[in-house]
Amino acid sequence: MAAVRRARIAVAAVFAVHGAVTGSFATRIPWISERLDVSAGQLGLALAFPAIGASVAMPLAGRISHRFGARVALRGLLALWCLSLVLPPFAPGLVWLCGALFVYGATAGMSDVAMNALGVEIEDRLGRPVMSGLHGMWSVGALVGSAAGTVAAHAGSDARLHLTVTAAVLTVLGVVACRWVLDPRDAGADGAAGRAGAPDEEPPPRFALPPRSALAIGAVGFCAVFAEGASLDWSAVYLRDVLDSSPGVAAACTTAFACTMAVARLLGDAAVARLGPVRTVRSGGVLATVGGILVVTAPSAGFAVGGFGLIGLGIAVVVPLAFAAAGRSGPAPSQAIAGVATITYTSGLIAPAAIGSLADATSLTVSFGLVTVLALGLVAGAGVLRADGRDVRGGGPGTALPATGGGAGTTADPDTASDAGGAAGRDGTERGASGREALD
Repeated sequence: MAAVRRARIAVAAVFAVHGAVTGSFATRIPWISERLDVSAGQLGLALAFPAIGASVAMPLAGRISHRFGARVALRGLLALWCLSLVLPPFAPGLVWLCGALFVYGATAGMSDVAMNALGVEIEDRLGRPVMSGLHGMWSVGALVGSAAGTVAAHAGSDARLHLTVTAAVLTVLGVVACRWVLDPRDAGADGAAGRAGAPDEEPPPRFALPPRSALAIGAVGFCAVFAEGASLDWSAVYLRDVLDSSPGVAAACTTAFACTMAVARLLGDAAVARLGPVRTVRSGGVLATVGGILVVTAPSAGFAVGGFGLIGLGIAVVVPLAFAAAGRSGPAPSQAIAGVATITYTSGLIAPAAIGSLADATSLTVSFGLVTVLALGLVAGAGVLRADGRDVRGGGPGTALPATGGGAGTTADPDTASDAGGAAGRDGTERGASGREALD
């Protein structure tokens, strides 16, 4: 069990490194834009390529993990993701920038799938929620990376030097952290039989489309990520244009939203342990809906800032829980996680443009009315996040969770105890006959 706890810390460090890459790059976008002398439209086109690259490459992640093993695959993909940070500032023109950002997004997406799959594995072995906290560490890493980038930008540092040094440091940190990451197919890591990647296990396809099980889960993630992208990119503009706020207050709203999401994710595992994933997401959907109503009816900046805070609080844990549900939704966890990730990346890509287009046709208030409706969709769709026959709600390390008659290793989800009788866990061939009712 000690190995599993060490692995949790290692995976948390991996999430933080992944977030730090994103935060570091985001702060130097203005420098890259100015160096290449591109227009806002050209920059927007280039910034679409990370999502395109991720969407194309993520379905490959399962095959790579099977071929090389989860630990080796994560180490390699994370190193490539960190090193890809060097490419954009050295791009000599717009076409090269688009290509660099395609590679940047592809490595980001594949490492994202690999680390989330291992996060689900750790959650299963510990028998309690950890995914929200792991995504909280991603947010912390992003904040640290953006803070360091802001300092470098204010100091007038050349982004080529800044991002090269940052890439080298983060690559070393990521590779070191991966040393303690569990490989699910290794026997004896926590006293359980080896799992994925056994020699007699059929490998996943080289390129797999999202399975059906991922579509409904992805739709819930789509609603949350749309609200997140809209709030991050447009909250400051909303306060400035709709409520006539000062630039300082408008910028503070965006920062407060990001910090609210980070704190909520770090504390979200406790809520999931107490309420279960379905009730947690439904409660969050209610909070986000109330927040959206506050935003669109706000008579002053204070109400709008409070509304955006509630949106951030309400949607914070949805994506981690969507990845966790995808990892338990069928016999190919990486494939399902890749499918959900593809849908959520797409949502993040279209949200800012959709809000802007709707605002041009109507108003920003109407645009955030759409965000409010999607937040309400979390309440309606939360049921698809039921943990397919297994409970991650409060069984601590070493806690034997009751089986429900579905085969080795299956347990009852508190939100769906009446539905789980025939569930057989994520993959009987992966789990083996020994199961994992007793983790310690």
